This record gives sequence, C-alpha cells and structure tokens, in this order.
Amino acid sequence: MFMKYTQLLFTSLLLSLIVACDAAPNLAAQSLTPMKNTPNAPAFKLVDMDDEVHKLEDYKGKPVIINFWATWCPPCREELPSMNRAWEKVKDEGIEMLAINVGEDEDTIFAFSGEYPIDFTVLLDESGQEINKWPIKGLPTTFVVDPDGKIIYQAIGGREWDDDKLLDMVRALKKP
Repeated sequence: MFMKYTQLLFTSLLLSLIVACDAAPNLAAQSLTPMKNTPNAPAFKLVDMDDEVHKLEDYKGKPVIINFWATWCPPCREELPSMNRAWEKVKDEGIEMLAINVGEDEDTIFAFSGEYPIDFTVLLDESGQEINKWPIKGLPTTFVVDPDGKIIYQAIGGREWDDDKLLDMVRALKKP
C-alpha cells in the first residue's frame, strides 16, 4: 500500500507541475471522461469532519460527485472554489457532492479550510486505504456515480465544476 501511495503522491506532484505550467486554457479539461463498462463504485465507510460515518450506499438513488483531493495539491486548491459554486447550484437538485481527503488528518484539513472553505461534505481517508480501491492516477480526481452506484464519468485534474456543461451531464443521470 505504501508503494501505491508514494506513486500516487509522485504522480500528483507531477500533474500539479504540468497543470501549473500550462497557462493556456484547456477546453478538453472541461469535459468528463465516460468510464468504460461503467464499473460499480467501490463501497466506502468514512467519517466526516464531525465524526459522522458516511457510506456510499447512503447516497444510492442520487447522482454523486466524488472528489479525491489533498491540501498540498495546487490543482485541488484551484478547483475548490468552483466546487463550492457547483454545490450551491446542485444542492437542492437531488445531487450529492463529497470531497474525500487522502492521507491527512482532521486538524490539517480544518486549518486549510480557514483559507479554502469547503461547503459540502468532506470525508477523511487518513490511511489512504480507500483511494487504493478507486482507479486514481493523480490528484485531484473526481468521479460521477449514477443513482445505481455505477461510475459513469471521471475527471483527472482540476475542472471548473460550476460550468453548467459539466453539471448538466450530472443532472442527466437523475432518475425521473
């Protein structure tokens, strides 16, 4: 597990440098990549900042945007304000949004949130065990899970999540 976490850290840092060095707008980054074969989302049981337990099955029946991130990740920091704006748009539409922090403790996240507020649910994967269950190559990585628990889309790297083009893709997954 340590090897995968180290590899993830290295890949994320490299991705952060690439993103930070790319000053030109990247329209392709504003898309979501459809998942092949729409695999089942790995089950999880994680606590939030108030020590309340959350399980993926708690969100069955709704589309869920699940973002894996860390406080040390520059693209994660860059996309958080747009995720908050997206949350304001969808929170009353039957869409859930979760931020799963990888490898950091509650105190680190609490201090970080003073500068970068997060208005939606933050879950803690302090050990890094949950991230190993998901097809993640770097941070941030976001998955869109449909109401039946299937991973429909992924987004590797930061996005402007308040873009209605992206949100409409998630909205289309809602059950009538």
